[in-house]
Amino acid sequence: MTKHRAESKEQRANPPIPPLLKGGLFTEKGIALVMVLILSLIAFAIISALIYFLTQSTVVSAIQKRYRTALEASHGGVEFTTKEIIPQTIPGTTLSSLGTYAGLMSVQVTDACFAAKLTSLPPNWPGGCSSTLDPKPSPDITLTLLGVPPQPNFNVFVKVVDTALGNSDRSGLELEGLGVVESGAGMITPKHSPYIYRIELQAERAGAPDERSNLSALYAY
Repeated sequence: MTKHRAESKEQRANPPIPPLLKGGLFTEKGIALVMVLILSLIAFAIISALIYFLTQSTVVSAIQKRYRTALEASHGGVEFTTKEIIPQTIPGTTLSSLGTYAGLMSVQVTDACFAAKLTSLPPNWPGGCSSTLDPKPSPDITLTLLGVPPQPNFNVFVKVVDTALGNSDRSGLELEGLGVVESGAGMITPKHSPYIYRIELQAERAGAPDERSNLSALYAY
């Protein structure tokens, strides 16, 4: 009995070594192996993160490039509308008589509607003359801008959605030289108040409507 108690005390003082410890997992070689595994996982995580960010950067750059191209098409639509269409139609030339500009322009509204948009307030526009802000469903004109081959063309939907009346001369005539009125000493010159148009545009790649841009422009005539 005394011998058994002595052995129990000795076992408590020197407990048996588990098999894993006997196998050398926590020896110097075992600890080195664990550290190598941990460092490998950290390196793998860092490399994966770098690959992800590089991939995302490429995707974002491509998206920005496509958007800039669509935005340039919208700006082209603004330039064409404000420098070519409105100056010719506001004196009284009908929109349809301007033609298609070799397939560049397609008229989507009646001449009466477009003339009313340029010379009257929205409440006075004829029925069916749309003033909604989305230009694509019911544009005034549609422009087709050629894409760089082999890329498809851009469709630009243009729409006048609001008008503020002014007192600009809409005749298209210019007085030159010294006239009777010009030489009068008592001539009163009214304050100039231009016509102001709000124009909504949407440019999108043909066959790829996700590649698009929307633009709002204010044009004073």
